[in-house]
Amino acid sequence: MERNTDIEIRLLIDAIYLKYSYDFRDYSGASIKRRVQHALSQFECKTISALQERVLHDPGMFMQLLQLLTIPVSEMFRDPSHFLAIREEVVPLLKTYPSIKIWIAGCSTGEEVYSLAILLREEGLLDRTLIYATDINPRSLEKAKQGIFSLENVRAYTQNYQRAGGRRSFADYYTAAYDYAMFDKTLRENVTFADHSLATDSVFSETQLISCRNVLIYFNKKLQDRAFGLFHESLCHRGFLVLGSKETLDFSSFGKQFEPLVKQERIYRKL
Repeated sequence: MERNTDIEIRLLIDAIYLKYSYDFRDYSGASIKRRVQHALSQFECKTISALQERVLHDPGMFMQLLQLLTIPVSEMFRDPSHFLAIREEVVPLLKTYPSIKIWIAGCSTGEEVYSLAILLREEGLLDRTLIYATDINPRSLEKAKQGIFSLENVRAYTQNYQRAGGRRSFADYYTAAYDYAMFDKTLRENVTFADHSLATDSVFSETQLISCRNVLIYFNKKLQDRAFGLFHESLCHRGFLVLGSKETLDFSSFGKQFEPLVKQERIYRKL
C-alpha cells in the first residue's frame, strides 16, 4: 500500500511538471506526501490517481492544488533577532554601495518584502534599493503586490518590529480599514514582483543581498544545491545570503564558498 502511494505521488508530480511546468520533483518527499494527503481530503478524492486525473483536465483545479503544495506561512519581522542582526551587521556594509539590488526568493504573500522595505527606509537605503520579490505561486504574488494583511495579525507584527529594532511607531506604515491593514504603497515603489522557480529558472540579475528563508527546508539536497548555485552566481563579490533559522550552508557543496557573518542568524557572506 505504501509503495502504491509513493508511485502515485511520483506520477502526480511528473504529470504536473509535464502539463504545467511546475517542478516539484526534487522537493522533500515527506513534505510533498503530507500536502498531497491533505489535498485528498480537501478535494474529496479517494486516491491520488483520481486527484491526478482531475488536475490534468482542469487547470483551475491545479491552481487550487498549487495553493496546498506551496502553503504560504509567513509573518512580518519573523524571527526579530534576525532582522536586528541585518540592521546592525549587514546594513552598515550595504551603505557602502552606491545602489543596491536585493532578491527575496520565495517571497510568499509579501510579509518579508514589507519588513525589509521598512527596515531599509529607516536606515535611509530604500530609495537606492531595487528589490526583486519572486515566488512560484501567482496568487501569493498577487496578494504580496496588494500589501493588505489581516488586522488581527498586526499586533504580533508590531511586537516583532519593536524587537527587531524598529525606530518608529509601526502604525506609521499602514492604514487600518475594516479588518485589514493596508501598507503604505511607497514601500513597494522599488519592488518588482515576479514569477520565478528555484527548480527550473536561472539567475536574472547581480545582487548585493539575497534572502531565502524557510524555503529550502522543503527541498531535497539536490535542489538545495541548485538553489545555492543560483544564489552564488547572482551575488556580487562579498554579497550577503540570509537563510531561515532551520537552514544552513554547512552540508552543501557551496559551503566553502561562503563564510558566516552572523552564524546563529544564518547570515552568510560570499567569499
